Amino acid sequence: MVLKPLERQLYNDDDFEAFLKLPENREHLFELIEGEIVEKMVTVEHGIIAALFATFINLYLFNNPIGWVAVESRHRPAKDKRNDRLPDVSFSLNEHPITTRGAAPYIPELCIEIQSPDDSAKQLADKATFYLANGAKMVWLVYPSKQLVETLTLDDRELLGVEDTIDGGDLLPGFKLPVKQVFPTVQ
Repeated sequence: MVLKPLERQLYNDDDFEAFLKLPENREHLFELIEGEIVEKMVTVEHGIIAALFATFINLYLFNNPIGWVAVESRHRPAKDKRNDRLPDVSFSLNEHPITTRGAAPYIPELCIEIQSPDDSAKQLADKATFYLANGAKMVWLVYPSKQLVETLTLDDRELLGVEDTIDGGDLLPGFKLPVKQVFPTVQ
C-alpha cells in the first residue's frame, strides 16, 4: 500500500475567524501562519516568563506612558489575509487604537516570543523575520532551556545570557532588564 501525502489546506483570515468561533475552539490559542492554523501550546514556565516580561514592561510604562503591553493578543498586518499572530508578549505605542474585537490591524512595535518545548529555533527565527518585515521595531526571542534572550532589530542581533541586560533601545528609552530576572529558575 502506497500512502499519499496529506493535502495541506490553506486558510484565509475569514476562514480563520469562523474557525475561532467554533465552540470547541474557544478555550484554545490558535495562530494563522502563512495560511496554516497552528495551535499554541504553552507551559507553566512559559506563562511565568511571559508574565514577568509583561510586569517589567508595565512597571516601565507607569513612569513612561508611551504605550501598553499585552499578552497573547491577536495581530494581523493590514491587508494580510494569511497571517493572524499571537506574540507571547507585545508592546504597542499609544498611536495604535486598542482593538476590542478581532485582530489588531498591525504588528506591535515589540514582539516577544518564548520558546515552548516543541518549538524549534528556526520557527522562532521565522516569527522574528515575519514581525520585523511587517512593522515590529524589535523582537526578543526567549530560550528558557538555555536561559538566553536574543534581541533583534532590522539592523542588529544580540544574544544575551543571565549575566547580561536587555536594553529597550530607542523604542523603550531607559528600559533595562537583567536577563536573570525573567527566568524563574535562576537564583
